[in-house]
Amino acid sequence: MYHSSVLIISYLIFVPDKKKLLTIIFLGTGTSGGVPMLGCDCAVCISGDSRDKRLRSSLLISHQGYNILIDAGPDFRCQMLRHGIKKLDAILLTHEHRDHTAGLDDIRAYNYFQKGALPVYCTEEVENSVRDQFAYAFKEPRLSGLPEICFHRISAISFQVGGLSFLPIQVMHHKMPVTGFRMGDFTYITDANYISAHEIEKIKGSKIFVLNALRQLPHFSHYNLEEAIALAKEVNASTTYFTHLSHQMGLHAHIEAALPSSIRLAYDGLALHDPLVRV
Repeated sequence: MYHSSVLIISYLIFVPDKKKLLTIIFLGTGTSGGVPMLGCDCAVCISGDSRDKRLRSSLLISHQGYNILIDAGPDFRCQMLRHGIKKLDAILLTHEHRDHTAGLDDIRAYNYFQKGALPVYCTEEVENSVRDQFAYAFKEPRLSGLPEICFHRISAISFQVGGLSFLPIQVMHHKMPVTGFRMGDFTYITDANYISAHEIEKIKGSKIFVLNALRQLPHFSHYNLEEAIALAKEVNASTTYFTHLSHQMGLHAHIEAALPSSIRLAYDGLALHDPLVRV
């Protein structure tokens, strides 16, 4: 039950369960400004529904005790603490925008406790941008206490992380290439407003499809709600979740009630334990 006068938020404390085939947690489902947005008193930003509180978009995948993060934005530290993530094995980056990379400085704690550099999987362009953004971490001679990253460059070819196979899917964020990922019957796409027919074919057959849907009005670099619904229908996954939502989308409860039965809005803390997603 959600109350307009009292905000009650509960967060999943993550304990790996090796009996489950796959666990997926939406750590953040908001756009670059998050929800509530600073200085805003719209109905969404002052909502008492915890589903209307959105940190920057990020996803955790756990498989047999191996934790893989997709994107590490400015809320990375908060997200890891909220969900009790004691161990992180790899990060996959979709693109170089700061709302998807700004948290990389905070991997220092994992470097310290895990006694080594953290593997980060991304394209050459994203690697170069991260090296620029965090130039202090790559200067020689290296100082102690700085984030340590071991880059693994990806292309269009499937790659393995923690016993899982990831197929990169190239989408466009206006003029910027962004990498989505398909893992078995699960596909994750963020920050897109165009996907070619060839890349859409890679998505088809997914049982769970996660797609960005910024707001109801058109946007130059993101799918809006109407466009995202159309693409979801074309892909025809069993369930589609929309993420990377802004406060301009509207109240979670109102929007989701009007969606087709196979489409839902993701929300922070949503956990999927789905043995039907074969990996």
